[in-house]
Amino acid sequence: MELRHLRYFTAVAEEQNVTRAAARLHVSQPPLSRQIRDLEEELGVELFKRTAKSLALTEAGKIFLHEARAVLLRTDDAVQAVRAVANGARGQVRVGYAPSLTVEILPKTLKLFEQQHPGARVALHDCSTEECARMLLERKLDVALGVKPAGRTARGVVFEKLAAYPLYCAMAASHPLAKKRAVPARQIREERLIGYSRDEYPEYHAWLREVFRPFGFDPVVAEEHDSVTSLIAAVEAGRGVAIAPSSLRCLAGPRLKLLPIQPKLPPILMGVMYLPPLAQAGEQFVAAVKASG
Repeated sequence: MELRHLRYFTAVAEEQNVTRAAARLHVSQPPLSRQIRDLEEELGVELFKRTAKSLALTEAGKIFLHEARAVLLRTDDAVQAVRAVANGARGQVRVGYAPSLTVEILPKTLKLFEQQHPGARVALHDCSTEECARMLLERKLDVALGVKPAGRTARGVVFEKLAAYPLYCAMAASHPLAKKRAVPARQIREERLIGYSRDEYPEYHAWLREVFRPFGFDPVVAEEHDSVTSLIAAVEAGRGVAIAPSSLRCLAGPRLKLLPIQPKLPPILMGVMYLPPLAQAGEQFVAAVKASG
């Protein structure tokens, strides 16, 4: 049984006349009649009651008409969906992101992408740099936004820089350092440092060591958190200070005070990552990210 059998049957059933159905389908009448009889033989039931002047559905024919219409409708839907995905009008883009670094660019990207491709869906995943790189390699993500992954986790992953965020020392307004204009880099050694979990964000701890190596010390994270929201809450409560990019200001607002560090530390580079080849929807999301950067 082929889809044309269902289309032929549906046309004959709706027209209740082979001649009119043949004209509607742009086929000749004899082949159409043979196709209907072939279908009945394959099913082992009569679909039509035939007389010299009329054609009517049997009870089995009425049931089969209902099912045939459903199959044809589903087939048409599938064809339209595939064509829409090929044209970038639909589909899903799985995006990993680091909240503290993407708070400025991600909302703008989502808005632009929705305007350009209203039928597409974006699935967001909050994850660390290592998680993003691993999920890209495993094809569990299409695109990721964050810092450039290092080592083996970066193998094959394309990184395109979008922004460079200066580093600040974040603290509660009541902290003794809050009255200063800047925080000396070596002062960080004397402060209780709040950071991200070593288990979930090992790259963060490696980055901290690299940043402060020129100042002759290895920062010790006294309190670890698994999300930026809990880190902000801990700093706001006066439990310590945190080294954070300028983008944190968008998340923390007036809850924290961010002071520049002297001398200036190397900025954090944030970008878009992906593993080629990308599907069309993924390429279009990357284009939206670049346009929003």
